[in-house]
Amino acid sequence: MSLVKAFAKVFSVGILAAATFVGAASANDLVVRYDQSTIVRLPRAASDIIIGNPSIADVSIQGGTLLVITGKTFGTTNVIALDSEQKVIRDQRVLVTRDDTKMVSLHQGSVGRTTYTCAPRCHVTLTIGDEKSYYERVKEATEKKLKISEGSADGGAPAGQ
Repeated sequence: MSLVKAFAKVFSVGILAAATFVGAASANDLVVRYDQSTIVRLPRAASDIIIGNPSIADVSIQGGTLLVITGKTFGTTNVIALDSEQKVIRDQRVLVTRDDTKMVSLHQGSVGRTTYTCAPRCHVTLTIGDEKSYYERVKEATEKKLKISEGSADGGAPAGQ
């Protein structure tokens, strides 16, 4: 066997093992998509919610027994729901991952990555890890749009308009 073939075989096995180890989520893990929400129903009312890392996920309680968990950035954290006697109702590991459905990432060598949502036409999307100047431009445009929307929701133009 040539040295190149031996290296390729070892490299392929290593990549497969790494992909299996990194990508495997436990059957008990709750997978939440980045910038999306998932509902979790509790068997009894929660009085307190603890989030292991609030920069990764956010949780709101609806009616005491319904948790709305929103993925804020990529990563792993946990959510603990406690009842009025401070007993654990649920201790849930949460994995926030990217939803690749209709997403296109364009890798431009040393320039970096840009991400688009294509449904069916492609539009820019704000995604952590994109090339810095592209990310900043999309972020600025998104913030301006949100300010306009907030002004409309308040029944008027945004402050300063």
